[in-house]
Amino acid sequence: MQIAFLLFDEITALDAVGPYEVLVRLPGAEVAFVALKPGPIRASGGLVLQAECSLAKVTKPDVLVVPGGAGVRPLLGDEALLSWLRKVHTGSKWTASVCTGALLLGAAGILRGLRATTHWRSHELLSSYGAEPVHERVVEDGKVMTAAGVSAGIDLALTLASRLAGERVAQAIQLSIEYDPEPPFDSGRPEKAGPEIVAMLDR
Repeated sequence: MQIAFLLFDEITALDAVGPYEVLVRLPGAEVAFVALKPGPIRASGGLVLQAECSLAKVTKPDVLVVPGGAGVRPLLGDEALLSWLRKVHTGSKWTASVCTGALLLGAAGILRGLRATTHWRSHELLSSYGAEPVHERVVEDGKVMTAAGVSAGIDLALTLASRLAGERVAQAIQLSIEYDPEPPFDSGRPEKAGPEIVAMLDR
């Protein structure tokens, strides 16, 4: 079972690494990190990830995971990438996105007519791609699964794991990574954080 993670410069690292830590533990999983061309990929903040394969080398993965990040915007008009996404989606069992990775799926035409989510700051953009924006942490519509911002990618990956290998396997993976969040603050959504905290992100 091949699981392909798309990488690009200015990716949000946790969007890829969080789901990777879940999905790599699936029985029979073969993970491929894919980019427009192989080599080092610099994530936001300077962390370097390694893309092993070019898009041309990975054409029929069972699962596609598209992360988000600041680097999404320059790619929204990249026809080589969007064409690859469309082709891969045609043959995939699951096509998934984390955070603003949903915008790439949208630009490729994959979200048209589907319910979807993304990071709260980009939520309103989903409708411009013909999607129905949904304020949920993980949204599943057919074989397309989208996650809200960054940390929601772990929830998405556990949901994917349950669809691919059953709930008991997914629960065992959750235990293996000790994913039992108890955040010190209840400010993970704008309506919970309040306007003063939200305004801090715009400075």
